[in-house]
Amino acid sequence: MDLPEEILAHIFSFLPLQDKCNAFTVCKAWSNIVTHPSSWKDTEVRCESGTSVPDRYSALLPLVRNLKLRMCLTDPANRKTALWVLRQAVARGDGRLEGLSICCVGNTPLFYAGQDLQQGLVDILTNGSSLTVLDLRGVPFTLSDSFVRSIAMLCPALLSLYINNHSLVCGVNAETLRQTLKCCQSLSVLGVFQASLSQDVFKDLMLPERPALKKLELRCERSLKYTMPLCDQIWLELKLRHPRLWVELELDHTLPELHVPGVLQPSIPVRCLRLLTWTLLLDEVRIVRQSYANKLEVLELQTIPSPELNSELIALAKQCVKLQEVHCYCVVSQEVITAFITNCPNLCRFTLKTHKEAHPWTSTKLK
Repeated sequence: MDLPEEILAHIFSFLPLQDKCNAFTVCKAWSNIVTHPSSWKDTEVRCESGTSVPDRYSALLPLVRNLKLRMCLTDPANRKTALWVLRQAVARGDGRLEGLSICCVGNTPLFYAGQDLQQGLVDILTNGSSLTVLDLRGVPFTLSDSFVRSIAMLCPALLSLYINNHSLVCGVNAETLRQTLKCCQSLSVLGVFQASLSQDVFKDLMLPERPALKKLELRCERSLKYTMPLCDQIWLELKLRHPRLWVELELDHTLPELHVPGVLQPSIPVRCLRLLTWTLLLDEVRIVRQSYANKLEVLELQTIPSPELNSELIALAKQCVKLQEVHCYCVVSQEVITAFITNCPNLCRFTLKTHKEAHPWTSTKLK
């Protein structure tokens, strides 16, 4: 059955650039649809192994509304291509580009700090930006204070900003984050390192003129050793100011074990929690079921197996009944699996294994 052109154009809009090129060669009807503006609304461009954008499509890049750049950092030519693609989408797009996501793959060159990409992005956005979403979680290098401040000044219309990438350390201080909030008055979704937060940042977030804060993603790593801990009272005040706020917490293996309990304050409205510490988490699992039972929907653990852990997980399953996903990357007992399936009616996906498997572990889907 033939689909209407509008439906096909919508489907093609989600294809990566190379797949769009392949679709173009299928038949005349598809080639016409691929060159329709609707087909370019959401586009992923992969800059890998020296690939380039075919000339016949470069003129269509300004039609992109949401762009995902996926690049291999090993070859400098890939980075140049990615910046060229972005320049076409921004400079010639007459304000069409609304969302930008950058994801880097492959091994990062030794001592590479990403200055060319950071400066290139700033230079491109200097000519004007209509970005409302900027996602930099996929870059492996440290984002500097000066870069984040420049982005905030150049993109005042941002609604969502993610700078909680997986670099070794946090490069953004609290004052830079405050400046970002001042420049981007409409921000309602924010992903940052917890080390970038402070009492003053929280006060700025609670100002009466600020819009409702919907989501806060926090990455907790070694930099927290050098910051003042956030007390539970400030979280309670933030939750009262933004009652629909939900938080995603990620604690990685570089966070000293001594600091983990201080991060898990009971008044944080945690909906998604990733404890990726590879340490004993008995006390932490106990805190989770006592503090986050009414909110928690996703739980991920990287820890050490033990009979005590099994007992704590069974108790957690009985209290955190809103869980939709649970992933534990260590061996657990069959009783743990049964407890989650029995007590969590919304559970749709889990990774719970009774014996070791080859990496990566596959999850089980229930619904």
